[in-house]
Amino acid sequence: MNATSSRRDHLAELLNRRPELAPLAAGIHKAADMFFECFRSGGNALIAGNGGSAADADHWAGELMKGFESLRPLTQEQRAGLRPDLADKLQQAVPCIPLTGFPALRTAVANDIDPTLEFAQLVMALGRPGSIFVGLSTSGNAGNVCAAAEVARARGLKVLGLTGEGGGKLAPLCDLCIRVPAKRTLEVQELHLPIYHTLCLLIEDECFSC
Repeated sequence: MNATSSRRDHLAELLNRRPELAPLAAGIHKAADMFFECFRSGGNALIAGNGGSAADADHWAGELMKGFESLRPLTQEQRAGLRPDLADKLQQAVPCIPLTGFPALRTAVANDIDPTLEFAQLVMALGRPGSIFVGLSTSGNAGNVCAAAEVARARGLKVLGLTGEGGGKLAPLCDLCIRVPAKRTLEVQELHLPIYHTLCLLIEDECFSC
């Protein structure tokens, strides 16, 4: 299966399960392209959100940094210098940092500077041109996510947003904002998960298919 047919199949599967997401198919295509360009150029993805969206940020990063639906065996180059039993178990990964970690820095920023700058400071420290900042906000109005998006744009990162249907203040800060057709927090989060799972499948097929 080539990358084009794989992409079509993954999106068809998503839309079969979640037909309400059909209007977002083009945006999901574009988001996948953003990730491909980022990872091929050596960039990384920085993901942030609050509450349930913080859990989604960590979940999404975890799916990217090890095998999702494929084993992703190391290349011969990656195996160099490793003993075989270790190399056989490790998997290829894409670099993805959930900004919801770093409790020492985040609490220091919250206490010493401004709580809304916790993610912005991390983007300032870790963001590089060619990378992506991904902001998850059900309303689109999370102040700490929007501040991080502003810093990301200034630092030359692409900005991808996942929000509810309104988009909020985050939408105009994004290169691409995927606005799911829901308003209630729980319903927005329920729709974000199948989207980022589909993006994980697309990224895995594109970056690790033989």
